[in-house]
Amino acid sequence: MDINLILALSFLFIPVILFVYQLFFGHILKHDTWYVSIFGIGLNLAVALNFFYRVFFNKPETAIIHKSVNWLSTGSFNLDLGVSIDNIAAIMLLVVSLVSFLVHLYSSEYMRGDTRFSRYYAYLGLFTFSMNGIVLADSITMIYIFWELVGLSSYLIIGFWFEKNSAASASKKAFLTNRVGDIGMFIGIMMIYFVGETHSFNLTDIIEKVKTTEIDPTYLTIAGILLFMGAIGKSAQLPLHIWLPDAMAGPTPASAMIHAATMVAAGVYLTIRIFPILTFDALTYIAFTGAFTALFAAIIAITQNDIKKVLAYSTVSQLGYMVMALGVGAYMAAFFHLVTHAMFKACLFLASGSVIHSMHHSLHELHDHDTDPQDMRNMGGIKNKMPLTYYGMLITTLAIAGVPFFSGFVSKDAILAGVLGHYFEYGGMTVLLPIAGFGAAAITAFYMFRLIFMTFHGKPKNEEVYKHLHESPKVMTIPLIVLSVLSLAIFYTGTINPLSDGSKGWFKKAVGKGNNYVIEVESHDDNHSQHTDNHYGHDKKDITFTEHAYHAAHDAHYTAMYLSLAVAFFGIALSALFYLFKKLNPETFRKIFNIFKLYDLSKNKFYVDEIYSNILYKPFMFWSYLCSKIDWDYYDQTFIDSIGKITLFSSEKSVKVDYNWLDQKVVDGFGKLANYSSLKMKKLQGGVVQAYILGGLVAIILITLIVQQI
Repeated sequence: MDINLILALSFLFIPVILFVYQLFFGHILKHDTWYVSIFGIGLNLAVALNFFYRVFFNKPETAIIHKSVNWLSTGSFNLDLGVSIDNIAAIMLLVVSLVSFLVHLYSSEYMRGDTRFSRYYAYLGLFTFSMNGIVLADSITMIYIFWELVGLSSYLIIGFWFEKNSAASASKKAFLTNRVGDIGMFIGIMMIYFVGETHSFNLTDIIEKVKTTEIDPTYLTIAGILLFMGAIGKSAQLPLHIWLPDAMAGPTPASAMIHAATMVAAGVYLTIRIFPILTFDALTYIAFTGAFTALFAAIIAITQNDIKKVLAYSTVSQLGYMVMALGVGAYMAAFFHLVTHAMFKACLFLASGSVIHSMHHSLHELHDHDTDPQDMRNMGGIKNKMPLTYYGMLITTLAIAGVPFFSGFVSKDAILAGVLGHYFEYGGMTVLLPIAGFGAAAITAFYMFRLIFMTFHGKPKNEEVYKHLHESPKVMTIPLIVLSVLSLAIFYTGTINPLSDGSKGWFKKAVGKGNNYVIEVESHDDNHSQHTDNHYGHDKKDITFTEHAYHAAHDAHYTAMYLSLAVAFFGIALSALFYLFKKLNPETFRKIFNIFKLYDLSKNKFYVDEIYSNILYKPFMFWSYLCSKIDWDYYDQTFIDSIGKITLFSSEKSVKVDYNWLDQKVVDGFGKLANYSSLKMKKLQGGVVQAYILGGLVAIILITLIVQQI
């Protein structure tokens, strides 16, 4: 067997082996059982590093795998499952395994003392296995299988503390909300196979057939949007974003997994994989979905006080950036931001977990069960007590805010350049895309530094709690150090130039412009409206969608960079005036904005949950109650029970007729008649021979007389 295939399969199945071990045998080693999981995930990380090294620093062709086997065959229907590793998959494998490894390490201390410690590690293994399957899958059906496993994993890990109503409700909400998107995805898969006439689930075959076969663009657009519905659910895009903020009910290290490298990353990764079959109309829908989500979630994050919820809405917003980038053709920028975001968002969540962990222990020592350890209004001045946590969170906040020298600046700048170039190219309503992009960038810088200033700066809100705070143990701070270092731009650009666009870095060389992943465009010599019908039509023959978008982004690069720097520093400065220097009073501005209910809209998440409750949940529950009442009170108790009563009444009457008349009169009557006849006939058999002879003679005489008369 090919060594590459062996490595790929081992990478896939090691986490599920850990899941089985921890679920059934993990309790044997008690707390030390985490060593088994960290060793297994360490092997995964070693395999991922092996692929990464061989792809980018040796011979790329030796590490590319594409192997599949027939899983199901009925007539002309064939279903293959297999593994495929290219440059994008190799990068993603490293991201998933690295974040998973660090979360496993961090969790050993964070989850210490939990009664279900081994089960927690079992769920982490299942989560990692599910995401590995999505990354390695070579067919859309295999992606869907592991897609559902990711949904199951999220249900288990979000509801880990199921004894809490909030956790139990959040896990069900996440599971059911994602089912909505997954139904659309499944229909899209079927459309691609049957309506699209590709008759294959293999991604390579689908892309090739879409490129070479005339397929009705309307059907292809619908199929593409339906497939994207799966990403809307998993990556928490409007209108299925509601589950992700509530998912904070799970353990914080697991939240880092969900937000950085597993569940939410799956949606963007899927969109990257199906990108070549998406029409211009489908991509336009995707771009606007991402833009509105990015701005919408950023506005909500401004007014949240729970440290994890701020980060949760930040994730929704950043995912919107990635989706918007894909919609405008900034293919490389979207994936670049997926990678950089995984590093700094994992660090942000683990750093928030470090703060919560310390707050929780401090409150526990004070026997204070009323103070919320996640509310930033209960914090302040923590940087002096937790310097490593502070600097780790500060570095990654600078990255997400888009400050030079940090990775977020490079990847976000590439997205904004792509969006701005798209607007310069097409104009019209596409102006909403850069407005949303730059607006969300400014707001992101504001609310992230609001988090930093409220949590780590200023005076402690509670001196007693502050006295008991302390830095987290090394197994919790080491992952923060690693992830914060990986949030520096130099690791991606290869230069200390603060304004580098990453064009000379390894990432750009590895992913390129996405030319191998998009449909080539036929030349057009007519107007702009015809261009939009065929993937950004262009006068140049055989130019690809992403290549065209790349050139547009390149032309808009400096404009986008200066604008992104301006909005980032504006957001940081405004946040400092409010929460660091106290020159502006947040309460005053809250009252001003609330004249138009803007503050209340943000604070209450635009009442989306309430709207869903009123137009979906409550009507559904009402009709369910009504149907139940009709079924039980009327159908069951009136109709069915009436039939039962009639049956019982009929049975009683039937018993009387059967017993009193049929049995006692008819059947018993025949019995009595038989007994009476037998008694009379018995007298004829007296045993006297003479009587028998006399009787015989009389009988013969009678017979003779009758015969003579005849």
